[in-house]
Amino acid sequence: MRFQTPLVPARLIRRYKRFLADCRLADGREVVAHVANPGSMIGLADPETKVWLEPNDDPRKKLDYAWRLAQVGSATIGVDTGAANRVMREALEARTIEAFAAYGSVRPEVRYSEGSRIDFLLSAEGRPDLYLEVKSVTLSRRRGQAEFPDSVTARGLKHLGDLAAMARLGHRAVLAFVVMRDDTDVMRLAEDLDPAYASGMRAALAAGVEVCAIGCALSPEGVTIRAPIALDIDQFGAANLLQATR
Repeated sequence: MRFQTPLVPARLIRRYKRFLADCRLADGREVVAHVANPGSMIGLADPETKVWLEPNDDPRKKLDYAWRLAQVGSATIGVDTGAANRVMREALEARTIEAFAAYGSVRPEVRYSEGSRIDFLLSAEGRPDLYLEVKSVTLSRRRGQAEFPDSVTARGLKHLGDLAAMARLGHRAVLAFVVMRDDTDVMRLAEDLDPAYASGMRAALAAGVEVCAIGCALSPEGVTIRAPIALDIDQFGAANLLQATR
């Protein structure tokens, strides 16, 4: 996934009201950028963090910039949660993820339960439908470890229940963590931040939901699927771990 407009570097002044950030461009101008991330963004929103903004001249948009990347130490992190779905769709349609390559039909945003749409419904002749939910991961509090969620997520918990219901009906139900940072090689649950989500994950795994984690390569030019990331066996067990190799 390439960014539509070349990104420009800036420094974060502050993030506020969840979806807004004041930033300082290299020439000293201060601008307001849209933040497409409802989470807490732990470790990503400290003042003076180097950020990358995408300019736009669309008159339908209220703001002239959108915050796309953060640079923390040597790590590049994608802060736009919607980018995970766009990257995944490209990979699914190109069949570059081995675990899903057999599915020729990729349908996004299909309604499948009360008040919920599955991120992707994958279909192939002779195979059960595969319900694929994608979660964007940006949190890392320990070297080399990615974590989800970064705050309490009632919506994420509901999605786990919906996936479990599909698995019980005989469909394949998969949760894919798309890790939007390039400095981690293990995926864990942040159980201390949301114990209910961790409990819901255990229930979903028991119902037959499969889980995988996929890393990304990120740069000011764009974001692409890179390689699978290991899941913490102590948390997820081994029975339902999907090997999402390329």
